[in-house]
Amino acid sequence: MHNSLPVRDPLPVRALKLLVRSAWTIEYGIRRSFDRKSYKLGGACGGCAKCCEKPTIRAGFFTWSVPGMRDIFLTWQRKINGFDLVEVDEENNLFVFRCTHFDWRTRKCGTYASRPFMCRDYPRALLDQPWPVLFDACGFRPIARNAEQMRAALRDQQIPEAEREKLEKKLYLR
Repeated sequence: MHNSLPVRDPLPVRALKLLVRSAWTIEYGIRRSFDRKSYKLGGACGGCAKCCEKPTIRAGFFTWSVPGMRDIFLTWQRKINGFDLVEVDEENNLFVFRCTHFDWRTRKCGTYASRPFMCRDYPRALLDQPWPVLFDACGFRPIARNAEQMRAALRDQQIPEAEREKLEKKLYLR
């Protein structure tokens, strides 16, 4: 969500974020070109800022399990991304943060131009999940890649209209 707040990241942090974001964008683009996800992204950001309230990151096995890596990861989140750790979900390997750049009054990002990649990529990264769940207020929505074929198959069935519409919504066909 775009805003006109001044950028609060100092120049060295912005430069480091740009360097990391550039490398990550190239690597992620290559990986995405080979990965056929079950869902594509529909809709558009409506500016609800729910994704900014409690940024959450699922750590990989290595980051989660190796204390030194966990420390580096959390230091990066705090010093570079401006994320303060508020909760650890041990069961799901999740770190829940408070973003120091999020203005709760205006619901805008103070470092929008240099925001972290996870913020730039939300909610696209959730499409990796077998059953992506987005915030209710989010203007984005997952859409099954085979939605047309599945809707056609449902139309061929003897299903009442209201029931078919509920199925289409649950199966991410719209």
